[in-house]
Amino acid sequence: MSALKILVIPGSLRSGSLNAKLAAVLAHELAQAGTDVTRISLGDFPMPIYDGDLQAKSGVPQHAVNLKRMIAAHHGVLVVTPEYNSSVPALVKNTIDWVSRVQDPHEARGQVFRERVFALAAASGNRLGGTRALAALRLILSACHATVIPNQLALSFAEQAYDDMDHLKHQGDIDTMRALVRQLIDHSQRMM
Repeated sequence: MSALKILVIPGSLRSGSLNAKLAAVLAHELAQAGTDVTRISLGDFPMPIYDGDLQAKSGVPQHAVNLKRMIAAHHGVLVVTPEYNSSVPALVKNTIDWVSRVQDPHEARGQVFRERVFALAAASGNRLGGTRALAALRLILSACHATVIPNQLALSFAEQAYDDMDHLKHQGDIDTMRALVRQLIDHSQRMM
């Protein structure tokens, strides 16, 4: 049997992003659990703001097609999203909007979402840890008919959550991370 492949997508492009840092920690934990992990940057897949007229005129951007195929090459996807104004950032929403419109021959539109397992995490400097963004992202992915695992990680006070080696230092955060990783692996293996 081939190795389980997990794609990790940080939903922030900002230098020093708390969410990119959390994505790196989660990618490391997934690799330690024996998965084949790919961590990408959405900066490598730039897309215009979704516009139905633009799609009708020019089609789906090639970066959306490439990202959809990258997702399709993995068994599971972990999205680590910032929280902006109590919701997901435009970058994350726009990416999902475009990718959901990619339709390769012999498949239904949005099929890539239905055939993958998704896990969600967020990091924030406040005590809620991005929970509102996680709820919004769960709703968006559910509307795309994605399987989103129940476990999630909302990392509160993220600036103080790491030790000097950039590992999570609080046992509660570590336990939550490991439960998320285990559940993502278990559900993804069932979809193989």
